[in-house]
Amino acid sequence: MSYAIQSKTGIEQNKLYRDDTGIHDWYRFVLSYPPHLVRNYINKFQLNARHTILDPFCGTGTTLVESKKLAIPSIGIEANPVVQMAAKAKVNWNIEGDALIEHSLFIAKEVENELKDQGGNLKSLNVEKEKLIINNSISPLPLHKSLVFLEVLNDMIDERFYDIERTAFAKQLVYSYSNLNFGPEVGVSRKKKNDVDVVGLWVKEIQKIATDLSEYASGKDIFSKVYLGDSRNIGRLLDNESIDSIITSPPYPNEKDYTRTTRLESVLLDFMNVKTDLRQNKEGLLRSNTRNIYKGDDDDKWIEKHQHIVELADSIEARRIELGKTSGFERLYHKVVKNYFGGMARHLEDLKPLLRPGAQLAYVVGEQASYFQIPIQTGKLLSDIAVEMGYDLVNIDLFRTRLSTVTKAQLREEVVLLRWKG
Repeated sequence: MSYAIQSKTGIEQNKLYRDDTGIHDWYRFVLSYPPHLVRNYINKFQLNARHTILDPFCGTGTTLVESKKLAIPSIGIEANPVVQMAAKAKVNWNIEGDALIEHSLFIAKEVENELKDQGGNLKSLNVEKEKLIINNSISPLPLHKSLVFLEVLNDMIDERFYDIERTAFAKQLVYSYSNLNFGPEVGVSRKKKNDVDVVGLWVKEIQKIATDLSEYASGKDIFSKVYLGDSRNIGRLLDNESIDSIITSPPYPNEKDYTRTTRLESVLLDFMNVKTDLRQNKEGLLRSNTRNIYKGDDDDKWIEKHQHIVELADSIEARRIELGKTSGFERLYHKVVKNYFGGMARHLEDLKPLLRPGAQLAYVVGEQASYFQIPIQTGKLLSDIAVEMGYDLVNIDLFRTRLSTVTKAQLREEVVLLRWKG
């Protein structure tokens, strides 16, 4: 399986260029921003090996991988454990590819033997885990093969390779073994995969990874580290005045539940075993949708004096009442807006001691119309917050436009450029 690519000419589609697939392709969200966008701002900011780039919402590591390819030290923060594992694997290039392949073939042989010995007795998830995944995410036989594979992998752990081997499995699980599709929301295909070559596809993925490791071996010693953490509380993780630049894309304020996108691999790889694990994961995320709004959330206190945001939230609640909408989720729309921008304000405040004077920041954000078609100008509102908190607004660049599935209007995806004078 390979991710969709785009031409270097024509309309920006937010996809990989063919030349950029190396390492980025190991595991990647469908809507991750592309490496060439990161390169553009690395060049614009004139960053080099003397600088350190931070991505506080690093996801699968696009900024980190591209920085490492360009010999620039980087640090990432990611709150979703399975995604943090993958990002960490993607910046660990200090691995001998031949040894990785040898270990993978050893595992593959053991899995094949185990599958033969087990015959027709299919393994399945326990009740608690089954409740966590989307119904029909994966068919019984591919699930059985996946569970046998993971038992063998966990019995034969080599710490040098463990994260990479699990990352390769996570990618193949979602895109080759499962019944999931992304359009861009995660859903279940009508046509189910009743059987797949779990072992063979995984070995092919490992071989591709080994090829990439060989190609990019010259950058293996470039510093890159990925922390599991909350972007609103990162001061305890990093040294003061240690960051020269930020290139990142926080979640957008809409109804996309980012934990749902990674639910299957999170459950099978034991990052989530019971419902409380899911809640704990969500509580560490920026509040960007109604599925992670909880009693006691108080990030909204950070924007109490930002009249535009308060008025926006109030208008969404007024529209709900006008339309007679009474569902539990719809009642939370205005709270998402307040807690989202409040969380971003909290994040920007937490960053200040970490930034070196003159630090340059790029935040990729998107306009939204998810809440009763009321427009949310994310870039403008975020820039207003930043200026209020002492940052200089350099510009708001247009990255691309995309069609709203609800209003059919063109929504802007923008890059908010800030500078911290210190």
